Amino acid sequence: MAERSTAAVDVADNSDDTSLTAKADQSTADGVAKNRERDTDSDEVQESTRTDGPGTTSPPELHSGHKLARRYRLEECVTRLDGFSSWRAVDEKLRRAVGVHILPADHSRARSVLAAARSSALLGDPRFVQVLDAVEENDLVYVVHEWLPDATELTPLLASGPLEPYDAYQMVSQISSAMAAAHREGLAHLRLNPNAVLRTSTGQWRIRGLAVNAALRGVTTETPQRTDTEAIGALLYAALTQRWPYESDAYGLAGLPKDIGLIAPDQVRAGVHRGLSELSMRALVNDGATASRHESPCTTPEELVKAIGEMPRIRPPEPAFTAPPEYQRTTYQQGTYGRQAPRLGATQPVPTPPPPLQSRTGKALKWAVSALLIAALGLGSWQLADALMDQGGKTDEPNQTQTPGGGEKNQKRPVSKPITIEGAQDFDPFGNDGSENPDEIDQLYDTAPGTYWETSFYTSADFGRLKSGVGVILDLGKVQQVGKVTVSFKGDTSAELRAAGDSGTQPQSFDGYTKVADGSGTTVALKPDKSLSTRYLLVWLTKLPLTEQGNYRARVVDIKVTS
Repeated sequence: MAERSTAAVDVADNSDDTSLTAKADQSTADGVAKNRERDTDSDEVQESTRTDGPGTTSPPELHSGHKLARRYRLEECVTRLDGFSSWRAVDEKLRRAVGVHILPADHSRARSVLAAARSSALLGDPRFVQVLDAVEENDLVYVVHEWLPDATELTPLLASGPLEPYDAYQMVSQISSAMAAAHREGLAHLRLNPNAVLRTSTGQWRIRGLAVNAALRGVTTETPQRTDTEAIGALLYAALTQRWPYESDAYGLAGLPKDIGLIAPDQVRAGVHRGLSELSMRALVNDGATASRHESPCTTPEELVKAIGEMPRIRPPEPAFTAPPEYQRTTYQQGTYGRQAPRLGATQPVPTPPPPLQSRTGKALKWAVSALLIAALGLGSWQLADALMDQGGKTDEPNQTQTPGGGEKNQKRPVSKPITIEGAQDFDPFGNDGSENPDEIDQLYDTAPGTYWETSFYTSADFGRLKSGVGVILDLGKVQQVGKVTVSFKGDTSAELRAAGDSGTQPQSFDGYTKVADGSGTTVALKPDKSLSTRYLLVWLTKLPLTEQGNYRARVVDIKVTS
């Protein structure tokens, strides 16, 4: 039987549904309860107090090797709880591992689970673990989802210590934007905890169990956005402090000391990033943020995304330089390989090297070099004399020098001059919010070294298949003749140069800009094939480079425009 992975969907934690992030059970890294019988019993007691309990429905009797739809072979049961079970399985048709939730068709939550799974599958956002199938068949309802063998839960990541500020920033940024996109489509998670957040081997953060985990447990709330926002705040709090922001212990983390209430992360642990500390307090149920700043609370993931965008950017840590090992000369390099080792205490004679070029070969080489030098000097003298004679014969008509193109000597090519960029703005017509890091846009054309404007991060070079590209609009101040636009990137990036018309009016749509050049690389010279007069230019990015964090984003260091 294959080794158990962290990619199993976690539905076995015993959180109290009236306070989703306040309490949770002790669970293993793969979402399986440590004491299955005890945790199951305690969960059934909790469920018996709810109005939507499963009644007397018992889980179907399944076993390893059982096949669903003649395709999904069950391998290992990772959860058996509250009338349903979760399995690691194999899709024999596509030969890949998958996860499966199974419950009886007459289960009180079977309809809601099917509806939640199908809604989650329609979202198709790669930041979530995808639902692959949701079927009712042979008195069973089962939901098939992705299985990520290379992913690690946040729970074991925090077991070794809190996250670095940049990693915590990436986590809360990616999780918040993903949940904001889900809520725009009417989907909520309601059971967002460290077991539901995964980091892949490429550094991407993904969320599992969107809508499905809550439906399996019958969890509902009248304030889904506030519930998920508070859960994100708890995740960030735990990532910064390695403590759970409530009095009870949960997910392998110690809770806060009793009777002191909720305190800011930078008061729990020294060295916590101040901006991230305040952000977590704004997301948690806190009637606002820390008393020193009095910032308004974030009650929706959308507000949390906006607050993150207003923070100063947290840069990744510089890679540590490792000095190369000290060079050690080996016996082979010393020329003693294969020779008899000298006796200890014996003095070995040092051979005297022969004088350079004293051998027969050396003497022949000296004569050959001398002959070549003499020949070169003679040839050079002859060419010099010939050139002087030709120059003397052409002095009769000094003012009639012809150019290769047949024009007169006094005709000059136009001199290329730099054009000042009067302003710039981000351009994201196909994105959800229509903007792409607008606060950093002035770093495109400033003179400060080391600054750059960057896009948001994506899961692939083609913008995660979410849109065709993003760009920046350059305002030249007036209609001018444009000869070339040079763009410097960090990483190999593909871009197009698009231009507005010569009317001096800025187009408001993508179709208002016409493509005039394209290219790729780290320094891209975008030169129109024809004469171009315009005031507004659009540098449109079409392919993103892979960053050192494993995601994809473009970083524009500098843009220069010349006539």
